[in-house]
Amino acid sequence: MSLLDVFDVSGSGMAAQTLRLNTTASNIANAESVAENPADTYRARYPVFQATLAAQLQDGQTPGTVSVPGVVESDKPLSVRYQPDHPYANDEGYVTYPNVSVVEEMANMISASRSFQINVEVMNTAKSLAERVLQLGQ
Repeated sequence: MSLLDVFDVSGSGMAAQTLRLNTTASNIANAESVAENPADTYRARYPVFQATLAAQLQDGQTPGTVSVPGVVESDKPLSVRYQPDHPYANDEGYVTYPNVSVVEEMANMISASRSFQINVEVMNTAKSLAERVLQLGQ
C-alpha cells in the first residue's frame, strides 16, 4: 500500500460515515411520525458497511476501503402507545410509532461524527507526510 492509498481508505471511510450520519438524522427526524396504517409506519434504517480486503480486490480498488452495499430497515418491533384521542388510534386506542430510540440514535450520531473526524485527521496526516516527502527532493 502506498502513501497515496491512504487517501482512498480515509476518503471511503468519510463517505461511509456521512451516509451513517444521514441515516441517523433521518431516523431522529422520523422518531415521532405516525401513519394511519401501521404497515406504513417508519422503521429505523441503518447502513451496512463492508471492508474491501486484499483477497477481494478488483481492478482499481484499494485494500482497506469501505463500501456501503445497502441500507437495511430495523426488524425491532414498532412502539405502540395508548392514545385513544389520537386521530390514528386503532379500535383499541393504540397508536403505532416508529421503532426509533432517540437516545441510541444520538449515541450513533456522536460515534459517526467522531469516526468522520478521525478519518479527516488520517487524511491530513497523510497529506503532511506527502508534503514532507516532496520537500526531501528539494
